[in-house]
Order: sequence, then structure tokens, then C-alpha cells
Amino acid sequence: MTKRLSVVLIIALFFLLCVPAGAQAPIGTIPPAPHFGGVSSGEIAGIVVGVVVPVVIITVVLVRHSHRGRTITGCVTVTQNGFAVSNEKDKLVYALSGSTAGVKAGERMRLQGHKIDPNAGSPLGWEVSQIQKDYGPCQL
Repeated sequence: MTKRLSVVLIIALFFLLCVPAGAQAPIGTIPPAPHFGGVSSGEIAGIVVGVVVPVVIITVVLVRHSHRGRTITGCVTVTQNGFAVSNEKDKLVYALSGSTAGVKAGERMRLQGHKIDPNAGSPLGWEVSQIQKDYGPCQL
């Protein structure tokens, strides 16, 4: 679970716990519905659910979307300008930049970072932020 989702859930729990509990009525009697300044507890619960649920759903969707597609896996090769990786998913070759200190030629690796759109005449690029996994030598 991510930190953002945890924070949202803790805030939601806090609001739910802030609703005061009513006194218990003797058996056989029907207590009047509690009101808080003209608003019933059912209305308060509806408002809390109506606000918290969409916020939680939007947060989960945004967190999942922001982490989607931020890695590339493939065989690393040496080029005249440094390293390149052949992406296994889209079969394209990306020139590597950024944190390439641990990148090894001839190794199959999963690299975290983001895609760099090509400028006029330059190849596709991938800016490496960290190496997630080294799978060992490339299989030919």
C-alpha cells in the first residue's frame, strides 16, 4: 500500500470516528434519531462516504497510473555514444542517459526511469533513474 493511500485511509477513519455515539435506549423503546445541528447521523455518514470514497478511488487510480510504464526491460548494448537497451515490449532501441553507473553491456536489465522523446534526428532515449534488476547475460 502506498503512503498516499495510507494517509487518505487514516483521514477517512478519523472522520468516521469523530461521529459521536448515541446513548443506548432501554429494551423495547425506539429512541429518536440523533440530530447534530439539524443534520441526522445518517446524513453525516452519507456526506462522509460521498466525499471520502471518490477521493480514495481517484487517489488509487492516480497512484497506479503514475507508476505504470516507468520501467524498461531488455538487453543492454554499447554504442558509440554510451549504452542502449532493446526494449522487449515494443522492440525499439533506446539510448540510455542519466544514472548509468551500474549498467553493464551484454546484460538483460530492468531499468526505472522515463522515456525521452527524440529531438530532430536523435534516437529515442531513456533516462535511467535506477537499476531495478540485473537478470544476467542476454540470451541470444
